[in-house]
Amino acid sequence: MQRVKRNDTVRVISGKDAGKEGRVVNVYLARDRVMVEGVNRVTKHQKRQRTRAGGQEGGLIHEEAPIHLSNVMPVCPSCGKAARVGTKVIDGKRARFCRKCDSEF
Repeated sequence: MQRVKRNDTVRVISGKDAGKEGRVVNVYLARDRVMVEGVNRVTKHQKRQRTRAGGQEGGLIHEEAPIHLSNVMPVCPSCGKAARVGTKVIDGKRARFCRKCDSEF
């Protein structure tokens, strides 16, 4: 079972954006990375593209880049703190729970 899923709220615990919170946009399991909204913004230098419809502006583009899964912790919806995640089997299904307040999410 995944520790972090799409649309979870996570807190960054290390790196240049430590302490920031954001929503998970995408999870890349093969690379152990997650894309978090508003975190790890990078600057790309993009060349001007020529198209039939007119043309796309070039220049500096700011966008989010994936961050490693070990650098984020899920935020528990009930207690509002970054917490470790555990799993329980309830009625034959596995569920995630907060290790601090013991509530499911």
